[in-house]
Amino acid sequence: MAAEIQPKPLTRKPILLQRVEGSQEVVNMAVIVPKEEGVISVSEDRTVRVWLKRDSGQYWPSIYHAMPSHQSRVTMVLFVLELEWVLSTGQDKQFAWHCSESGQRLGGYRTSAVASGLQFDVETRHVFIGDHSGQVTILKLEQENCTLVTTFRGHTGGVTALCWDPVQQVLFSGSSDHSVIMWDIGGRKGTAIELQGHNDKVQALSYAQHTRQLISCGGDGGIVVWNMDVERQETPEWLDSDSCQKCDQPFFWNFKQMWDSKKIGLRQHHCRKCGKAVCGKCSSKRSSIPLMGFEFEVRVCDSCHEAITDEERAPTATFHDSKHNIVHVHFDATRGWLLTSGTDRVIKLWDMTPVVS
Repeated sequence: MAAEIQPKPLTRKPILLQRVEGSQEVVNMAVIVPKEEGVISVSEDRTVRVWLKRDSGQYWPSIYHAMPSHQSRVTMVLFVLELEWVLSTGQDKQFAWHCSESGQRLGGYRTSAVASGLQFDVETRHVFIGDHSGQVTILKLEQENCTLVTTFRGHTGGVTALCWDPVQQVLFSGSSDHSVIMWDIGGRKGTAIELQGHNDKVQALSYAQHTRQLISCGGDGGIVVWNMDVERQETPEWLDSDSCQKCDQPFFWNFKQMWDSKKIGLRQHHCRKCGKAVCGKCSSKRSSIPLMGFEFEVRVCDSCHEAITDEERAPTATFHDSKHNIVHVHFDATRGWLLTSGTDRVIKLWDMTPVVS
């Protein structure tokens, strides 16, 4: 069972600017209209609604229409202004891209599972698709065809959200396994940094490039703001061993050593800092390791616990409660506004400048 997150109370927190209510169906995703007092939402009924702010200060749906791009519910939509493309994924396992001017379908690709994350790099025309199987697919798009570049996976659960930083060329993936992974795509080093800060599945990700802060939102209602402008460390691979790598006590499946030493086998654990296989007695301590992405306390071996300094335990993320089950977010960096949409059919608009700065 994952440890409960107990963040320290903060004096600075996001400010709720607006609640947008009135959708008859669950809002799957929503985005802020650039330079306007408006919101665009995609609902469970395959409709797109444009909400504009009235003189009363309330948001009302002024325009809405159905999306004919997919045979079932649309899961993600991206608009690429530079190319005039609309990219979309649906529950029909189809990825498609259309010309926004003519409405013509330019091409498509069938994924192995239902897609649940979608990002695009304008300069290289690479699209990143995350799906429920936990796989991320990279495609190279041309005007009317696409080429499969590669696929990779690192989560133990399905991918629920993707976020792309075109400057650092880093891809962030959120998952139902409660974690976020930062993939070094541009560096070609295969580096993968894990971030653990939610008690439920990660539902949505957004990135503030100007401050290098990642915003993750989850089914637990938490909004976590991660400082990515620090030198983070990869979590070590868990080592295999038939006995504790600290005291040499056999684990319970090592029948030969148990018989030879006349000792009862012990349960195997792993130190989150060094990755060694250890018994419970040799890993009785807990510690946060923020630079490895562990913002709450995890199991470490006794020697690693003694070596971790107070400076290394300093948090690199802040935690905030949205008070609804978030399914999608959109961050407007120019104004510092964060839009969250939830299963409660409510859209909330937050002023994030107190924490994203």
